[in-house]
Order: sequence, then C-alpha cells, then structure tokens
Amino acid sequence: MNVEREGGRGTNQLRPMDCSRNVLSRAHGSASCSHGETKVIAAVFGPKAGTKKNENPEKACIEVIWKPKTGQIGKREKEFEMILKRTLENICLLTVHPNTTTSIIVQVAHDDGSLLPCAIHATCAALVDAGFPLKSLAVAICCCLTENGHIILDPSKLEEQKMKAFVCLVFPSSVNSVLPEGSTDASAKSTEQGIITSLSHGVMTVDDYFHSVEQGRAAVTPLSNILKKKMQSQFASNLSKAG
Repeated sequence: MNVEREGGRGTNQLRPMDCSRNVLSRAHGSASCSHGETKVIAAVFGPKAGTKKNENPEKACIEVIWKPKTGQIGKREKEFEMILKRTLENICLLTVHPNTTTSIIVQVAHDDGSLLPCAIHATCAALVDAGFPLKSLAVAICCCLTENGHIILDPSKLEEQKMKAFVCLVFPSSVNSVLPEGSTDASAKSTEQGIITSLSHGVMTVDDYFHSVEQGRAAVTPLSNILKKKMQSQFASNLSKAG
C-alpha cells in the first residue's frame, strides 16, 4: 500500500544523494555527503603515534568527535559518536597501524532527517580519501515505522518526528571498486552479507524489525552503487589532474 510522503516520494524512494571527497585542505582526508537537505562534512586526521587510554596498543585507535550545527553536544550526539566509532572499528583494518590514533571530526551542516546514515557515508568517503585501510565500506539506511504500520525509508526530519519507531541499519559493501589497485589488503575479504550496526528507537514488533531489515537491504545495492560512482568519478578526476 502506498503512503503519502512529503515531496510525493514512495515508501522506498530515497532522496537525492551527493558525495564529494577532498573538500578540506588541511585534513589528511575529508568528504562531504548530503541526503536531500541533510548534509555532513567529515575530516580525518592521522594516524598519529600513541593510543587513547583504555585502548589496545596492538591495534589502531579510532576517535570520533561529533560537532552539531549549533549548541553543545548532547545525549543524542554522544550516542552517535559511540555508534559511529563502533561501526568504523568493524570496517577498518586496525592491525595495519598499531599503537596509533586516527581522529575523525564529524561536522553537521544541516539536519533534515537520516542524519546518522549521512554521517556514516561522509566518514567512509573521508577515510577512503585519507587512504586508511578498510575491510569494507559501510552503507547505511534509516527505516521508520509509521503509526499505521508502514515502513518508509530515508525519512525527513518531519517524518522522523511523526514516526512510531525507527531503526538505522548499516551493511557492508566491497571497497575494492573505489580504490586504486594494490591499495587494499589482499587478506581482507569483504562480505556483502550481514549487518554491521543496528540502532533502534521506539517500539516495534520482531516482524516489523525484520521487515525493516528486508526493505533496508533491498535499498543498499542502489545506494552503494551511487556512493561508489561518486567516489570513482572523483578519483578518476583527481588522476587526470595529476597527470
């Protein structure tokens, strides 16, 4: 059954997405990503020698610093920092640069819904831009459950506020197609199956959750293709300029 949405979108229709690398000159890697009106800029600094307290010195440490558009960081932003850090620890090859810390600053430019997926995509693109070794890319989607029991994808801020519950799902996607040959670890085998991260708020049944996973997974392939095309085209452009 179709659900009337803001802008006339269908339940599974995503907003236009854009992604650009190398947007900041002083960072080791940077990227901006937008989902509709939602926009996030990510900057990577490092790896630098030494790890943070309580981190394993035999592995690289990932530090995430979330900066809201205005005001002080709150409970929601702290949660996003933690979720993003854990997600990145799952896709990064942490044994390549042991006893180092890589800091990632996430700056929210505008929040019009599906903020965490947008931040995850910006951060992945910034890590690729920095040349940080990855096992896979992380492709994220936000699924919302309406009061009428319908699942909609990539909600706007207004839609999020009206939802009964939502779940943010992060899936792995092969990184090889967006990197130059020889820049990935040959021993790192990315899987296209499974879920890296699942964050939910509100109340939904088990059936609603698995329905969300099913719809989210179906959207991952076209979403992943868009991300990769954006990064591939920019990489090719950079090579032509360097030549």
